[in-house]
Amino acid sequence: MRLYLGIDGGQSSTTALVAGETGRVLGIGRGGPCNHVAGPEGRTKFFGAISACLSEALSQAGLQQDGATFAAACLGFSGGAADKETYSRQLIRSAKYRITHDAEIALLGATASEPGIIVIAGTGSMAFGMNQQGRTARAGGWGYLFGDEGGGLYLTRQALRAALQLEEGWGLETGLLKALLNRTGAASANDLMHTLYGLPRNQIAGLAPLVSEAAELGDSVAIQILKDAASQLARYVEGVYRNLFSSNEVVPVAFVGGVFRSSILLQEFRACIQRSIGCPVGPPKLSPAAGAVLEALRMDGNNSALSAVPESEK
Repeated sequence: MRLYLGIDGGQSSTTALVAGETGRVLGIGRGGPCNHVAGPEGRTKFFGAISACLSEALSQAGLQQDGATFAAACLGFSGGAADKETYSRQLIRSAKYRITHDAEIALLGATASEPGIIVIAGTGSMAFGMNQQGRTARAGGWGYLFGDEGGGLYLTRQALRAALQLEEGWGLETGLLKALLNRTGAASANDLMHTLYGLPRNQIAGLAPLVSEAAELGDSVAIQILKDAASQLARYVEGVYRNLFSSNEVVPVAFVGGVFRSSILLQEFRACIQRSIGCPVGPPKLSPAAGAVLEALRMDGNNSALSAVPESEK
């Protein structure tokens, strides 16, 4: 039996799927983060995460890791693939390899390998697309200093700005000041600002749900922050669309990331996309790891299995 491997390697966890030649998933494995490989510690974590999830997936499939060889393997990594390709080839035996970034496999899963666009909004934000000819384009993903509009860090930053302005007497009335102070225990917005400067970005972004909570209570400032974020994310999508697709071409637009848990933001995002490019917006069909498996099947010319939905993904 020919085997195929798909791996989604991220900042918080790593997932491996092993599939057979029909496209059916035979085993799933999960491991720790593998986004950094610099230095001895990073390399050790990378090897540990990949080995753990691969071993678990193969065990579920009734196979031994030492003897497993894949017809094709596709791996998508947060932070890019350039510094991980050599290590990946050392860990995995495969006749064919594709080692790429996580946005590509997220798109392949979201559209089940069909042309389309995905927008990712977690701590940061970006959009990525692929057309019928296989050409790709991206927008955003510049990091917190120069971009990441619409992501969780952006929402927290806008909320704190509104709180600081109110505290200093020149901002609009908003419940965000009280919400931020209650959640963090800070004495003032100014104190909170100095505290946040020393925290990891994902912890700062963890305050973003406060904006949605305030908006649900009718806070006009919070509502506007969410609508502005939705508009920024839609602009990413519009940029990718213009670079890849002809005018009036209808392709699916998928969304992933914690920011889209806000019903207000998601509703505004849908409306912006409908007004600008008229494309349908929906959640992903499959996971990024499943997208990687589909790419592995395609690489091996196994077109008969490309339409298969892995049982674990239904």
